[in-house]
Amino acid sequence: MLKIDSVCVFCGSNIGNDPQFSSSAQDLGHRLADSGIRLVFGGGHIGLMGVVADAVLEKNGDVTGVIPASLEERELAHPGVRDMHIVESMHIRKALMAELSDAFVALPGGLGTFEELCEIMTWAQLEFHQKPIIILNVNGYYSSLLNLIDHGIEKEFMSQKHRELFHVAESVDDLMQILKNRV
Repeated sequence: MLKIDSVCVFCGSNIGNDPQFSSSAQDLGHRLADSGIRLVFGGGHIGLMGVVADAVLEKNGDVTGVIPASLEERELAHPGVRDMHIVESMHIRKALMAELSDAFVALPGGLGTFEELCEIMTWAQLEFHQKPIIILNVNGYYSSLLNLIDHGIEKEFMSQKHRELFHVAESVDDLMQILKNRV
């Protein structure tokens, strides 16, 4: 077991149409800050990315952003984050976020969030890391993805051990308990 000092949060650059998405992101940010856990995120000030970062900053918590130069140039970088890494590409962004983090959390999001989550699960499958991965299934947002993974197992494209590479939390309380149990 490793001590969780930093958590990478993958999440949307939009807030979605369910108020619970934003309130869960805000709750997670507050809880990370209260626990002394540094947030590592995609560096943006918009959507759930902005909500979770703002929540950590409200509580004077530590935040590290990692954003590609092309997005920083479009003025999407969070202006309140002092520890901001400007990188050349999305590939470098994801690798640095993984390097800086002790665990990974997926909040609701779109294609970028799905891609980040699937890549970090693939890296775990390939044993590139053994860090906890937690999907926060806010109001069933990830239920269809979880069904797809179960379908892949049923059709023998994956094994049950791949389903065990990640945890599913239905609430921020559950998520924080999973992190606590991994220490």
